[in-house]
Amino acid sequence: MFLSVFDMFKVGVGPSSSHTMGPMVAAARFLDKMRASPFHFHGLRASLHGSLAFTGVGHATDRATILGLAGFEPASYDAAKAEAALKQIEETHQIEAPGIGTLAFDPKKDLIFDYGPSLPGHANGMILKATDAQGDVIMEETYYSIGGGFVLTAGEMAEAGGAKAKARADVPYPFETASEMLEMAARSGLAIAQMKLANELKFRSKAEIDKGIARLWEVMNNCITRGMQTDGILPGGLKVRRRAKGIHEALMAERGLNMTAPHTINDWMSLYAMAVNEENAAGGQVVTAPTNGAAGVLPATIRYWLDHVPGASTAQVGEFLLTAAAIGGLCKHNASISGAECGCQAEVGSAAAMSAAGLCAVMGGTPMQVENAAEIALEHHLGMTCDPVNGLVQVPCIERNGLGAIKAVSAASLALRGDGVHLVSLDACIETLRQTGHDMHEKYKETSLGGLAVNVPNC
Repeated sequence: MFLSVFDMFKVGVGPSSSHTMGPMVAAARFLDKMRASPFHFHGLRASLHGSLAFTGVGHATDRATILGLAGFEPASYDAAKAEAALKQIEETHQIEAPGIGTLAFDPKKDLIFDYGPSLPGHANGMILKATDAQGDVIMEETYYSIGGGFVLTAGEMAEAGGAKAKARADVPYPFETASEMLEMAARSGLAIAQMKLANELKFRSKAEIDKGIARLWEVMNNCITRGMQTDGILPGGLKVRRRAKGIHEALMAERGLNMTAPHTINDWMSLYAMAVNEENAAGGQVVTAPTNGAAGVLPATIRYWLDHVPGASTAQVGEFLLTAAAIGGLCKHNASISGAECGCQAEVGSAAAMSAAGLCAVMGGTPMQVENAAEIALEHHLGMTCDPVNGLVQVPCIERNGLGAIKAVSAASLALRGDGVHLVSLDACIETLRQTGHDMHEKYKETSLGGLAVNVPNC
């Protein structure tokens, strides 16, 4: 299966790619299915299962599902229009579905949080139903939000586990493991980003790729800037105070002072990441990298490189993102990028690996050094749980992205000090991520039933 750079990095809305963007995408797909049907529909129903139920309110899954059924999509999300639509649906108990018409929907009755066992395909499951005038279900589909904004129907999920998954993508460099990636790089003499670009060119022109990558960085960078300019209290009830603006002002005031300690550079990395994740927690526009919960690590690493490393140039951002996408694709294909499936090691761990690889590449690293950088970063996130307090993507998520960026930069630096030869391969690390996620207790996988979520007061 080919995973494009534009699959790994998608413009969307916070606070969660799996719990906000995914359900919105699933609802949009259900509307498409309804539009293609000859039936006349009267109403809609939805049920959320597994992690979508347990942390759905904190992740705005209910809002996202309703808005998706009303025609909203992550890439074109308009917050003001969304609020107006939600208010109207709440008052009228009706949804105006584009291309379908007025449909009965009472948010209090027709959207169910099912706290029973998860659906069989994935921890993030949802069932959407359309009814006739008598209230009988005449169309139904089960969707799984598998992380990073990716959505599969139950049928597609079953196919993905079968022969279809074994078919290699029809691209020039169809590497499915890191070892294959390194072998192809050695044979071709190409960098990882160059191989990834050759694969992308099977589906898009160079101009389209360049334009798309420039747009991704523009959204990422704008997100950092907004986060550093905005203060206040984050929504959700924990009363978490936004800190990026204050940290930025303090760091700017310290610039040029002899008293500034060398380790202050870590504060800059954390600042950039926290700015993104505060925006994400507030429901702002972010880019999955590879998820919303881990959206700050990669932009922070790029911004650190551009602002603080001599010789850095925005002309190489494409090389950074293509390299990172290659590594993220390996993590997703061979393990997971979903916190509900494998814990935060799959989200921030994968993000750190992607970021370390990208940084190593633009700083002149060989393919072997790039693979080493990714492995170091991922290895030291293994076992990390996903236990968001009160089901919100705030604690420990915001600071965790900052630490993920610091680890990514350290991993790239260590890899560049070596020749790429190392003991633990990236493939072994990714397989360990998969196994650890499989063995991890469900309460540590984005349910808010364990860890910090039960040991930190929610009010």
